[in-house]
Amino acid sequence: MQRQLQQILQGRETSDGAGVRIKRSLGQHPNARFDPFLMLDEFGSNSADDYIAGFPAHPHRGFETVTYMLEGHMLHEDHMGNKGHLRNGDVQWMTAGRGIIHSEMPQQEHGTMRGFQLWLNLPAAEKMKPASYRDIAAANIPVADLPQGGRIKVIANSAFVNGKIVSGPIQGLTTEAIYWDVHLPEQVEFHHALPEDHNTFLYVYEGDIAIGEDKRKLTQGNAGLLSKGDQLSVQALSADTRFLVISGKPLKEPIVQYGPFVMNTTDEIEQAIQDYRAGTLAAS
Repeated sequence: MQRQLQQILQGRETSDGAGVRIKRSLGQHPNARFDPFLMLDEFGSNSADDYIAGFPAHPHRGFETVTYMLEGHMLHEDHMGNKGHLRNGDVQWMTAGRGIIHSEMPQQEHGTMRGFQLWLNLPAAEKMKPASYRDIAAANIPVADLPQGGRIKVIANSAFVNGKIVSGPIQGLTTEAIYWDVHLPEQVEFHHALPEDHNTFLYVYEGDIAIGEDKRKLTQGNAGLLSKGDQLSVQALSADTRFLVISGKPLKEPIVQYGPFVMNTTDEIEQAIQDYRAGTLAAS
C-alpha cells in the first residue's frame, strides 16, 4: 500500500540560539510533532547577519539532535571535551541522554551557511543514559545512483538500490530511524519500500514533488506527513529536486517538553531544571 500525503506542515520563519534565522516545520507547536520526531529546522542564508551569532552554550536532556550541514562551517564543543567541525555534507549525531551542554558556533564570517537540525526522541528507558557525540564526515556517508536518475545519500539505516543494500553510518537505533537525502531530475520517480509501522515525513528543500497515487503536491520549504503504508512513491516536479526522507518507529510514550528538555513527566522536567541549576545535569 502506497503512502499518501496526509498533512502539510508549512515551514515558518523564526529564530533560535542567539538570533539565528531558521525555518521550522516540525516542532512549531506541541501538535506539530510526528512521533518519534520532535522538530526539524532548516537554516540557510547568504547573509552572515542571519547566522553569525550562532548557538552559544546551552543544555539538552532526553533526546537526540542530528545536524546535517549542506554548506558552511560550524564548530561543535561540549562539556565532555568534544570538538567537531561540521563542513559541507557532514553530519553530527548527538545523543543528549541524561544531559549535555554544548555550543554550535559559525566558523565563517561570510558566505552561505545552510543545513538542517532534527530532534529525535529517546524512549523512556534511554533518556537518562550517558551522553554521546559522533562526527560523521561527508566522505563516510554513502551516496548511490538511482536506477531512473538522481541519487540517494544514506545517513541513517539502509536503502535498497540497484539490487544492493546501501548502509548508512548510523545503525541500531531503538526507533530504527531512517534518514535519506534524495536528489531527482525533473519528472523522475523514486520508489522504495518502508516499514509499515514507521511514521514517515518528507521535507522538500529544493523544487517541488508529487507523492503517492494521487500525486498530491508538496512544495519547497514544507514538511509532508505521510499516511501508513509500506511503499513510498515520489515524483520530482522541478529540475534538481531535493528532499529528505525521515522515518522512524513511534515510541507511543507521553511527551513533556520544556525548551531543551524532553521527558515523559512533569516531575522529570522539574528535575532536569533543578539539575541544570545545580550544575549536575551533565554529571556522569
